[in-house]
Amino acid sequence: MTVYDPLNTLKPVAPDLWLIDGPAIRFYGMPFSTRATVVRLADGGLWVHSPTLMTEDLRAELNALGPVRHLIAPNWIHYAYIGQWQAAFPGALAWAAPGVRERAAGRGMELRFDRDLGPDAPEDWAGQIDQMIVEGSKVHREAVFFHRASRTLILTDLIENFEAAKLPWWMRIATRLAGIQDPDGQMPRDMRLTFAGHRDRLRDAVERMIGWGPERIILAHGRWYDRDAVAELRRAFRFVL
Repeated sequence: MTVYDPLNTLKPVAPDLWLIDGPAIRFYGMPFSTRATVVRLADGGLWVHSPTLMTEDLRAELNALGPVRHLIAPNWIHYAYIGQWQAAFPGALAWAAPGVRERAAGRGMELRFDRDLGPDAPEDWAGQIDQMIVEGSKVHREAVFFHRASRTLILTDLIENFEAAKLPWWMRIATRLAGIQDPDGQMPRDMRLTFAGHRDRLRDAVERMIGWGPERIILAHGRWYDRDAVAELRRAFRFVL
């Protein structure tokens, strides 16, 4: 199985930082594991990156931590569960990365997005979570975040790191060919092609991530990195550095 049990429950990572491993979601026919990241901000509100499947038990766990205030759709293919979370937490603001609104509308999904994510952190979490938009791709623009207190970099699809032991045989072949198999998970090769002619912008973004000095990297898909984050960034993006 591609998933990381137990599912749909908060897993502590660092003070005021949790992750949630969700069920697999199919993308181009392949079962992708899903993962959300939860940060408790200084005001007690919860900031949720790439929300996963909502359940009643998970809703109760979150309510015990604090009010859910921000729902982050970090790129054009990570918004599937936003509607469920809005129903569970109607007071939360939904934030969309570039391309999210258009993609959701094109898929016939009537989602409400309240704010757009830009190159700088809004006042809501400025000074606590740094952010940027990775530009240069013709297709993929991703919002990247750095939680200062825990020194955690939060990525979505810029690195994918599937563990072969958790995959069916045919997906082991596919992930190896795509360059997204642990222990050498990287940016998917098809995504790299979309940066053609603008790799300098990707390089600048990666160098900024390195400059933040992260200790860990949480990924949306596959094994995340609980240590040696800078070394992992240099390894994963060696094709552009």
